[in-house]
Amino acid sequence: MLPLMDWVLELLSMERTPFRAYTVSALLLVLLALLFRTLLQLGSSWHRYYVNCRRLRCFPEPPRRNWLLGHLGMGQNTEEGMQSVDELVGRYSHSCLWWFGPWFPILRLFHPEAVKPVLLESAAIARKDYVFYGFLKPWLGDGLLLSNGPKWVRHRRMLTPAFHFDILKPYVKIFNQSTDIMHAKWRRLVASGSTSLDMFEQVSLMTLDGLQKCVFSYNSNCQETPSDYIAAIVELSSLVVRRQHRLLLHCDFLYRLTPDGRRFQRACDTVHRFTADVVQRRHQALNRLGREAWLKSKQGKTVDFIDILLLAKDEDGQDLSDEDIAAEADTFMFEGHDTTASGLSWVLYNLACHPEYQERCREEIKDLMRDKESEEMEWEDLSQMPFSTMCIKESLRLHPPVTAVSRRCTEDIKLPNGHVIPKGNICLISIYGTHHNPAVWPEPQVYNPHRFDPENSKNQPPLAFMPFSAGPRNCIGQNFAMAEMKVVLALTLLRFAVRLDESRPVRRKPELILRSENGLWLHLEPLGPSCESRPPAPRS
Repeated sequence: MLPLMDWVLELLSMERTPFRAYTVSALLLVLLALLFRTLLQLGSSWHRYYVNCRRLRCFPEPPRRNWLLGHLGMGQNTEEGMQSVDELVGRYSHSCLWWFGPWFPILRLFHPEAVKPVLLESAAIARKDYVFYGFLKPWLGDGLLLSNGPKWVRHRRMLTPAFHFDILKPYVKIFNQSTDIMHAKWRRLVASGSTSLDMFEQVSLMTLDGLQKCVFSYNSNCQETPSDYIAAIVELSSLVVRRQHRLLLHCDFLYRLTPDGRRFQRACDTVHRFTADVVQRRHQALNRLGREAWLKSKQGKTVDFIDILLLAKDEDGQDLSDEDIAAEADTFMFEGHDTTASGLSWVLYNLACHPEYQERCREEIKDLMRDKESEEMEWEDLSQMPFSTMCIKESLRLHPPVTAVSRRCTEDIKLPNGHVIPKGNICLISIYGTHHNPAVWPEPQVYNPHRFDPENSKNQPPLAFMPFSAGPRNCIGQNFAMAEMKVVLALTLLRFAVRLDESRPVRRKPELILRSENGLWLHLEPLGPSCESRPPAPRS
């Protein structure tokens, strides 16, 4: 240490004087103080870690790989990984402790009793955790999915009217139109010899098509022709998943230097340019006409999501900024297309596996449409599909589009069994695990729509079924998603019979949403008159 001090002082051209001795002593004292402070901080961190470990001992812990890795690598995003969750839930039906390395504990919750205190806690206490959601931030910004605190509360209150039934009703016409386009394409593909189609690919394009119309009043014709905006959204979803599985790329600086990081940035720029352009043009029209004249110009037309965001005001009369509007629109496009596409694809798969349920749904829909002049679903029809709704719900139980959500609580959370979740720990709420918990659902692997018969489901715990999460931060668009699934399912079963493609086995793959490893392929058999014989659906 002293030679280093001498060298520093020589650089400063300080002569050997008493002042030099005082300077050396002062520097040594500063270094000792810094060292002592660092040791105190390390000691404090170690003490907090030790206390946290002791408090977490009440939760059962599966055997680790070793002391260094913990359970890292034991959970895979594969079919085998899904089966290991089933085994874990069968053994630890309530909850268990999972370690990512030696320092990073995660509580995995599998039972409504364990899930309820966390999910129903206020949004200020049960906050979204950025370990699992942070990679979406450059894309989605501070929308409802990622924001916390007062900003989330303000936006949630302002956006809730956007999903009122009166706003959703006109969207049913858009669902019909997008489904008609998809079915017309299916008939052409089947006629050309392609009887087996990947439902994820087909339905994802359809939901993106419908969302662009509902959010932006924009028709990209993406089901028929390529769209840069749609391609960017698909690429962003894929890149986020790939990054999650590469630990070194969790560092933002390193990720930006990689080819994937550059592709991610280019795709973000494409999405943000599109959204910002729509918001800016709509804002200019609003400012030019004035609020009253602009509202009058919208009479008789479908009010889209951007319109509602532009008109939204908080309790102080403040508008959303253009940046906030763009973030909410990007969030809705992301959350609304993949999750609904997953739910629809899996319900078609489950009905293909169970022809008897498929035929019963078809008969219910035929009865509903019998006296109609056209094959078009209306809002009032959606409440008259009890058995089809039961089939959708059972599919969402068996194959939930989002398999888990995470929270990091800012206060201790007490569970009904007396255990306490210490504040600051991540809680991974396993929607899939809860839906497949044999302590909650008898024969959880069996597809049985009758579970959701009102008589059979009235004694189920409220959070035994939570495909759209629950509590203050539940999915704000769940009514939108259910309406779209009912319309698409009804029209699909009315026009097509779906059968399994036995040559392409289904292997589940949980990513941002639950999909199938190599697609979800079903055989399609057209029923009744072709869509081309009907008048073409009007385009928005």
